[in-house]
Amino acid sequence: MNELAAACNKINIVIIATSDVHGNLWGYRYEDGLDTTNDGLARVASYVRELRQSGAEVLLIDNGDVFQGNMLTDDVYNKRPDVVHPVSVALNSMGYAAMTLGNHEFNFGLGLIERIKQELNFPVLAANAWYSNGEAFAEPYIIVEVKGIKIAVIGLTNPNVPRWDGGKVEGLRFGHMAETGQKVAASLRAEGKADIIVISAHAGMVAEFDEDGGSDAAERIAELVPEADVLMVGHMHITVNQRMGNTVIGGPRDRGREVVRFDLTVDLDGEQPQVVNREAAVVDMAGREPDPEFRSLVTEAHEETLRFIAQGGGGTSAEADGGVLGYAAADFQPPDENADIPAGRLMDTAVITLIQKAMLQASGADVAATSLFADKADLKQGPLTYADVYRIYPFDNVLYVVTVTGKEMKAYMEASATHFKQWRPGDLAITTDPDVPSYLYDMFAGIDYQIDLSQPPGQRIINVRFQGKPLADTGRLQLAVNNYRYSSLLKASKLVSANKHWESECSVRDMLVSYIRERKTISPEVDNNWSIVGIN
Repeated sequence: MNELAAACNKINIVIIATSDVHGNLWGYRYEDGLDTTNDGLARVASYVRELRQSGAEVLLIDNGDVFQGNMLTDDVYNKRPDVVHPVSVALNSMGYAAMTLGNHEFNFGLGLIERIKQELNFPVLAANAWYSNGEAFAEPYIIVEVKGIKIAVIGLTNPNVPRWDGGKVEGLRFGHMAETGQKVAASLRAEGKADIIVISAHAGMVAEFDEDGGSDAAERIAELVPEADVLMVGHMHITVNQRMGNTVIGGPRDRGREVVRFDLTVDLDGEQPQVVNREAAVVDMAGREPDPEFRSLVTEAHEETLRFIAQGGGGTSAEADGGVLGYAAADFQPPDENADIPAGRLMDTAVITLIQKAMLQASGADVAATSLFADKADLKQGPLTYADVYRIYPFDNVLYVVTVTGKEMKAYMEASATHFKQWRPGDLAITTDPDVPSYLYDMFAGIDYQIDLSQPPGQRIINVRFQGKPLADTGRLQLAVNNYRYSSLLKASKLVSANKHWESECSVRDMLVSYIRERKTISPEVDNNWSIVGIN
């Protein structure tokens, strides 16, 4: 056979994968009121349209965390089941072949997932999620044929979902990602159903919690399923482009900033198609013009979200005043003195105190715990809108109250304090442990305490006082904590034995809106109930 004939028996297939778009359809930051120039699904749509118009055989898949993450999803359309979700409209219009469930798809309960299963024109995948009776929760895989080539896309969701959303997924169980992928892939090969195996796994490369078993590590999938041609990863919001054996692996940054492009060359000679070349590339969307046709489909949803902000978070009382909820008498956050750690994590600040006061007022608890979710979270002097509240509390958490003992309270505080590295003689600045990210570091109101960084983890919380007296291990407190922290830390790490006995009807963000509206003008106030000691 001559070279020309051999070339004619080869076909190139392009797989485009998105991950962690987090509702960013337009390319807009609602909390800042600004169009972006480098992200958004509208730019991805432009790129995909260009590829298809070039004649490329394009298979488009999503790796999860697309129905959560901004005001359009969390505040407006995830709570409006009577309309087709604009994210569903967007994905359908782009011709996706499959979507793997991300962990954040579970944030709003199984009802949202059942809704999107009905709305999407393609399968929702999660091979390692089952109902308690063993019935599959979602499709394990999909087979797509391209010019007679059978491509299997296996979807694996993150098995840590119960850790984060325990109460919302009580009827489900989640299996080991790699072991499940291994079984499904082996079955597909044995039955002759797949010429190409693509695995879409909503996880990072390394284990997040299961370091020994690797149930949540994508690299373990590559080890146990070496016959996979493509492994799509995500969840960590970082760029991944590597190869393990014959498997090409890719993951993009979040919000549609990047997509992963997998190029496969398939030889059609022989009894079965054979992949003879695999390449992965991460494509940046910076500078690409948004697709106007795509934007026309989501214009109404985008404008509805802007109206939601203008109405002060959906309430008409703020609409006449341009969405103003109230006023800040001064800036709430002090300037940063440490280049690596914001002041809001090194001292008690007005932003944290405000959040905690709203939590305590709504719950009637003794103690409130919260985190500084963003380094630059602040309320600036002047009018405050819903976007300002979103900026300091970007998650749609509800509030729980649980009874804890003094011993359990201190254990929780010690776990939080592991965010910092131990202070050593000669250190010039406080540093943090990269294995304990900032969103796991909580600060506490309602009790007085100190964090002694000269001590090793587990021995840092000192001088804990409640209502002016030392907190006894046998004492009992009512702790207000968001649902995520309750499930992912207090229960997952067995720090607290009791179960929650109260749950808020609204989100913590809604509590903040009400708190500001009631007072009209708020001034920065600080309890100064805690401090860091043991440093030079």
